[in-house]
Amino acid sequence: MSPTAQRYLKFAAMILTSMVVMFAIKYLNTYTADHVHFSRTRFFMTFMMGAAMAVVMLSFMLSMYRSSRINLAIYAGSVVVFLAALWLTRSQTTIHDEAWMRAMIPHHSIAILTSERAEISDVRVRELADGIIEAQRREIDEMHWLLEDIAANGEAQTAAEAAERPVPEFSAGNGPS
Repeated sequence: MSPTAQRYLKFAAMILTSMVVMFAIKYLNTYTADHVHFSRTRFFMTFMMGAAMAVVMLSFMLSMYRSSRINLAIYAGSVVVFLAALWLTRSQTTIHDEAWMRAMIPHHSIAILTSERAEISDVRVRELADGIIEAQRREIDEMHWLLEDIAANGEAQTAAEAAERPVPEFSAGNGPS
């Protein structure tokens, strides 16, 4: 393999490795490990970041990568990947019931973490943060219940089906009440 090919393969490996690391890092701010669920939105955003990173890194290290043809392909490919991932992220076209809940659980978990651990001194702001914590915990419990119910019984397609399987009332983080 030529030194040029080796350099470009190493570049691709750097981008792919960084994308895997970035995807994993996106979950470090969830409140608890059981709030970590695969999120297609985060997956698509990882490709947006990887594409942007490829453009920035190649631009800064252009003297190391001298094939104009390959560089142009990297730039063009990065733009295509970025725009496709941006469209998938913003359109939410692949996100349906279960995927939506799996994405929302870590999102809600972040709200719990930041609301609980922030150094809030204003009583009104603390009251708002506590309300957010309570609501997010309750909604996470409800989403976990819905995921289990849909997995066991399928989606409720009609109001009658939903009435046969009502969502229990959840208190903040304590399961159904």
